[in-house]
Order: sequence, then C-alpha cells, then structure tokens
Amino acid sequence: MMATLLRTPAGRRADALVERVADSPALLLADRPEPAVTQRADPSAEPLAEEPSRALALSDAIAIRSGPGEALIRLAYRLGVPGHALAMPFRRPPPLRVLATVDSPNRGDRAAGTALRAGHFLVHGARLPIASIDFAPAARHAPGVERVLHSFSWLADLAASAPRADGSAVAERITGQWLHGNREPGKGQAWDVEFAGLRLVAWLVHAPLVLAGNDKGLKSRVLAAIADTAAWLDRKAPRESAGFGQVAGWAGIVAAGLLLPNGRPRRLFGEAGLVKALGDMVGEDGGVLSRCPAAQLDAIRLLTDLIACYDAAGITPPAALAVMRELLVPPLLALRHGDGMLGSWQGQGAICADRVNAVIEASGVRTRPLVTTASWGYQRVKTGETLLQFDTAPPPRARHARVGCASTLAFELSDGPQRIIVNCGGAALAGGQVPARIGQGLRATAAFSTLVLDNANSTAVLLNGQLGKGVETVEVERRIVAGKGREATRIEAAHDGYASRYGLTHQRILTLAGDGTELAGEDILVPSTKTGKRGKIGFALRFHLGRGVEVQLSPDKRGASLLLPDGRLWQFRLGGDRAGADAITLSAEDSLWVDGEGRPHATEQLVIEGLALRSGGQFSWRLRKTG
Repeated sequence: MMATLLRTPAGRRADALVERVADSPALLLADRPEPAVTQRADPSAEPLAEEPSRALALSDAIAIRSGPGEALIRLAYRLGVPGHALAMPFRRPPPLRVLATVDSPNRGDRAAGTALRAGHFLVHGARLPIASIDFAPAARHAPGVERVLHSFSWLADLAASAPRADGSAVAERITGQWLHGNREPGKGQAWDVEFAGLRLVAWLVHAPLVLAGNDKGLKSRVLAAIADTAAWLDRKAPRESAGFGQVAGWAGIVAAGLLLPNGRPRRLFGEAGLVKALGDMVGEDGGVLSRCPAAQLDAIRLLTDLIACYDAAGITPPAALAVMRELLVPPLLALRHGDGMLGSWQGQGAICADRVNAVIEASGVRTRPLVTTASWGYQRVKTGETLLQFDTAPPPRARHARVGCASTLAFELSDGPQRIIVNCGGAALAGGQVPARIGQGLRATAAFSTLVLDNANSTAVLLNGQLGKGVETVEVERRIVAGKGREATRIEAAHDGYASRYGLTHQRILTLAGDGTELAGEDILVPSTKTGKRGKIGFALRFHLGRGVEVQLSPDKRGASLLLPDGRLWQFRLGGDRAGADAITLSAEDSLWVDGEGRPHATEQLVIEGLALRSGGQFSWRLRKTG
C-alpha cells in the first residue's frame, strides 16, 4: 500500500525542500488557508484531518539571506529613495539605456512570427490584421488576444521567425502603435500587473528588436516606457494578490534592476518580493495553486527568461530561482500524455507537444513526472502504454483561479499516442476559433469526464474565470492491490460538492490493471448525513472521447466498441451493479475537444444517464483493451 497525505500538515516534506537550497533559513509556518485534501493510510481508518489554516509556505524555505547593508538598501528603496541616489549618491543619474543583450534559450512560435511578418497576429488559430487592432485602453478584446497584445509575448515569436534585421521593422511598427494607444501608465487592461510585468521582461529580453532601428524618436519613447513601467511596477506589484500575476510583476522589477543603470537597489528589492511571490503561488509539491497547466508552463518560461537576464548582466541569480524552476517541471510532466501534449485541465486546451518540449528543454531541467501530488492534485498512473490522469483535488481558490473549472474527479485516459477519454478543455481560448459564447459551458462539470448530478456543477462556475461554492474537501486513497498477473493501482476519491444541495457525496474508484489493458471504474453516491433523503434525482456519467475515436454501441445498449485512429480497440461495458438507480441508459452524444492551437474538433461522448435514489446509488463500468 502506498499512502501519502496529499496536502500535508505544516512541516511535512520540509527537509527535502530545504536541502535543495544552500544555507536556507529554518522552515517557518505561515497562515495560508487552503481547501482540505486528505489521504487515508488505511481504508478502515478515519480520514486524516488537516489543520486548514497552517500549510507549508515555500517562500519561507527559500527566502533570500542578506546582510544588514542589503536589507537597508531594500528598505530605503521600498520607502521611495531613488535607485540612483542609493547606488551613486551625490552624482547625476546616467542616461537611460539597456546595459546588456540577453540571449534567452526560450524560443517563440515560428508560425505566429511568420504571420506577424505577413501583417497579422495569430492567436489561438485566429488571424487578426495588425492594421485593424485597436490598442487604446477603451478597446475590448478576447482575454487570449489581450494577453498576446499587452504582454508583448509576440516578440519571442517574431524573433524565432526571422533574423533581427528582418523582424525589427515589424516590431517597431507594432510597438509604435501600442505606445500611441497607451500613453498614460495605469489606464486600461494593458496595465494589469501580469501584462505589465511580462511586457517589461519581453522589452528587455528582446530589446534589439525594438531599439536597434533607425527611428530615434521611437527608441526614446520605448526607453521612457521601460522606465515608466518599472517605476509603476515598483508601486503596484507589492499590492497585487498572490498568483502568477504578482510573480510576473516582480520578475519585471528584477529584470529592470539587472539591465537598467544603477539598478542594484531595484534588483535587491525585486528579488525579495519575487521569492515570496513564488512561494505564495506554488504548492509544496511544485504545482501552481491555480492548478492550471498553462500557468505552470508560463512560470517555467518566465524564470528561464529571468535567469538569462542574470547571465547577461554577469550576476549570479539567487539559488531560489533555480530551485523553484526545478520544482515546477515534474508536475507539468505529470500531465503529459503519450502524444506529448498536456491534458485538458482548468480551461486549457491540449497544449501541443512542441511547445511543452521547447519550454522544458530551455529550462535545462531533466527529471521525471510527479506521481504523488499534494496541492497540484492530479494523480498520474502509467502501466504499459496506458496512462491515467485523475483530478483528485478541489478547484483552485478564487484568489488563485485563472479560468476556474468544476472538474473534480474527472479523468483522462490514453493508450500510447492515442487519447481514449478526454475533457473538452479550451475555455481559456474562447474568443479565438472557440466561440466566446460557449466558453462558460466549457468550464462546467458536464464538459469533463465525471459524474454530473441534476445537471448541476459540482462547484459554481461564475463569470470572468471565477468559481463559487462547491467542492471544499476531497478525500483520496491510493494503493497497490493484487491483480491478474501484475499488481494494479487503485485510487479512491470522494468530494463534497453536492453535499449541501442534494445531501450526497460523489465517490469514484478507478483501478488500472498492472498491464494497462483494463480500467475498472465505480461511481458511488453516498448520503452525507446519517438519514438519507427520499425520492430520486437525475444523474449523468460522461465519458468524452478523444478525437477520431469511432463509437459503436452494442445491441443490448450496455456497452460500446471504441476504435482508435491507429486501429487499437477498446471495449466499454456497464457493470451489473446498479444499486440505488433505475431507468439507466447508455448513449453516444455529440461533444467537442479543443486542441493546443485553440481549434475545436467535433467528437463524441458516451453518456450513462438515469435516476438515482436520494438515499444513495452505485454504478460500475469497465474499459478493456481487446485489440
């Protein structure tokens, strides 16, 4: 039996983390309320209760140590003393310039860069003419479009598509349009702290693209914008709520401190804030608390760019940055299927293999996927060529949610490079090729391969990517059990998302055979109180199928053949145990799946529907490889 507490009480796993940082201070405890996730060491034992207000704060384990001189400089800079006055007192500030050329190992999307040179942005598969883009603060674009426009992530794409001399004119044109539309710092969506931080890093990393042209007027405007953005982030980043946005803001401050004159005070100030923000964004297992694979990928990429800025400036980066990057990679690898693409979780499409591989290669981190998770919350089981991903944690808290989805106890299953069971994904990509009007629906429980009760979400799906009440606690048990010939892996999880509304807890048991040829599932509705309610309630078990999977229902309507694109054959079959339910049917319905480029594809789903007793019910099913 393998049993590990998924969200450990304060102090667990601290030693392993501290050992990875030379001279790190003693681990401290910090108040950080989190959803409760527990794992039982024994099936007959009561769930281990965690003290929810005490959790491991990574920022305490990797905090930067400094002498009294540096601490005084940080304090003075935070209080508003200009950096040049601290770095070179009684001297006039030097002219503003970028001190070094950064050679980042990160590479952009060559196709998107080629599209820019042809006169349009390529965002989530949609082509947007540069000439028609309105950069003004009052303009409204889809969230994905705003992110590309205002973060200047397109600079990396342009740099990857052509030599600097060929891309510089395009970069100057778009930058000039953006500066014309955003003359006032702090006004409009462009001045979201996340966008501003990413934009500042992009300007500094790709400075030759926007500063090496013949337009001297534009060069002075860009340098002024760099200085204004850095000063604005000095004030705003410390006030930003925890998450990737705050990390991006602090990263922009550090990059400016490294590459602008007299930047040491700003760098020291930014490093302290950045390490704390990273600790607040990342859980003890290295998974970001937004539980979003795209945010995980963005965080790794940002740290790689920032470490490249240190290299360009000839300064050794704090050990904490390399440690955090190493912690971020294993959870990301855990969500990679056999085709190299990521699973569709928390609003993201199946991020393509090339993008994932490029970011991992650029990071220089070589490691294995994370198997046992805590705050990340995704269980991974791989036996033979079969890989299972299982969401066994509550959705992210409101302060961490990026595009929050009600996906608790959903799973994905792949056989080698072929996906069998998937989630729809793509809510974060709505506004490109995914119509904006269906973005909200892609966040719903019905868009995931799990049980839906009374056609309601297990956690309330609100506007602007936020989530409301629902799943608060998930109990998880993972263990090895005897199987046919080889040991099987069994994961049992239960959530309380429907308890307050319907008096029922959803429990799901997944058992993957040791040879990977069979996945046995059992979904159980358990009364959340001693006295169950009377009556019946509708339920649906949804199994969204991978792209290209052909479905053929059996004559008795209790099974289905699933023919994969490469000829592999799997059989789906309902179990005989249907206690607590009647009028159960198995059908094939239309569905969709969003790929890593933001393109929606028509697919199908298997749906088990029926009426369950309010006093509880039990439904079993099985997926078996037959060819």
